[in-house]
Amino acid sequence: MTQSEIRTFDFQKGEILVFDKPLDWTSFDLVHKVRYIICKHLKIKKLKVGHAGTLDPKATGILVLCTGKATSKIDSLQADEKEYVATLKFGATTPSYDLESAEDRQFDISNLTKDLLVEVLKQFIGTISQIPPDYSAVKIDGKRAYEYARKGIVVEIKPKILEVKEIEVLSFSLPEVKLRIVCGKGTYIRALARDIGEALNNGAYLTGLRRTRVGDFDLNQAINLAEFLKNQPINTDVQLISNDIY
Repeated sequence: MTQSEIRTFDFQKGEILVFDKPLDWTSFDLVHKVRYIICKHLKIKKLKVGHAGTLDPKATGILVLCTGKATSKIDSLQADEKEYVATLKFGATTPSYDLESAEDRQFDISNLTKDLLVEVLKQFIGTISQIPPDYSAVKIDGKRAYEYARKGIVVEIKPKILEVKEIEVLSFSLPEVKLRIVCGKGTYIRALARDIGEALNNGAYLTGLRRTRVGDFDLNQAINLAEFLKNQPINTDVQLISNDIY
């Protein structure tokens, strides 16, 4: 089935929906909106809807949502390989490692070259140890790390072992560099930007992030909320523009 074809959805039985998450939305913003729309038009009070892998508010791209009985597939979908296009600004840092907070330090990048960057990136390919960001959803004593960070409370966040399969330099135009990154479950691209900046001794943070693939799902299969709403009203035989998501 192609993106222009129509098919009937059964949200209660279970569907896998591939969305292109908007900028400045949390992953749960999209989940809540989609659940509200479906419940309202199916005239039901409750429906299981979950996402298979968080995207930060300042990131866009593929967010896989599961409804009904398909939520049982979330764990396996979260484990799938992911691909990102990340834009890093070198020569500065922010506390959140992205645009959610203002720059707090500046560095000289006059000695940074593409060749040096490519060489340093090699140490981040393979099995690596990574400390998640202070501003993340990692749980510490029952609270999210960002809850402590926003109150100025310093807590210890334990490193995670994860896998980065590929890092490719797509463009090099200082102070910004664009990278293509292929990685496994649990990788924080913001933390990767932080670590690359530290390895180069000149600081770096994310100014843009787009998830382009999750497992076999890519952006050609993704819909936005406007497309999801296109064929209103929704009912038990809801028909929407679909994607080849199976």
